[in-house]
Amino acid sequence: MANGALLYDVRDHIAWVTINRPERRNAMSWDIITGLRKAAADAKADDDVRVLVLTGAGEQAFCAGADLTGMRGDAGFVETHDARGELARLFNDFWSLGKPTIARVRGYALAGGFGLALSCDLVVAADDAQFGTPEINVGLWPYMITVPLVRSMPPKKALELMLTGRRVNAEEADRIGFVTKVVPVGELDAATEQLASDLASKSPAIMKLGRDSFYAVWDSSAGDALKYLHTMLTLNTMTEDAAEGIAAFAEKRQPQWKGR
Repeated sequence: MANGALLYDVRDHIAWVTINRPERRNAMSWDIITGLRKAAADAKADDDVRVLVLTGAGEQAFCAGADLTGMRGDAGFVETHDARGELARLFNDFWSLGKPTIARVRGYALAGGFGLALSCDLVVAADDAQFGTPEINVGLWPYMITVPLVRSMPPKKALELMLTGRRVNAEEADRIGFVTKVVPVGELDAATEQLASDLASKSPAIMKLGRDSFYAVWDSSAGDALKYLHTMLTLNTMTEDAAEGIAAFAEKRQPQWKGR
């Protein structure tokens, strides 16, 4: 973004996307959400990008939710209603990205910021991370983030958090299971980069086929899912990277992925 509120940088096949509003605890305005959608589109279109890492600048917050002061006050009802759906469209952008996504979380991940973190495939959290849905305390409900929450933890646990608005620290988040790894603050960058590098070292073609399949069958019946996955297994075996991976295993060498 022109004002530097959102940063995008690609290094070693990893797109690093940073909400750069530490003075606002990286709260999301509509412009930020739209900018995140563009970042996702750019990462999806760039063959050099194999992993996307999402984070917030500074030491206080990953993202503290919506910036109510940053929402336009002159928009009409229909325009405002449509804009509120931009976060849902961002979640779908991440799920259909075709490449792994990681949330690097330090400090607060609250309300929409909590949902934003859990819309990523994996979450690496510092031990000072705090998660929560405080909307109920101000007469609102976390409608839009319900889907990423119930996809990331037992539904009744998600409901409890939404009903009470209480905060969850990193230790409890790890116990509930919606974070992938908890590390000391000083190790957050190294742990995130290590995980991202590990994912980037895999075949991008198989990563896309497999990850897309995971999301495609999420809400399917077992029978429908197995039919779809049966077909995907055959398609997977027909790729050049599958042949290369099997040959490399037999020859006891590292595979050279071609991404096709």
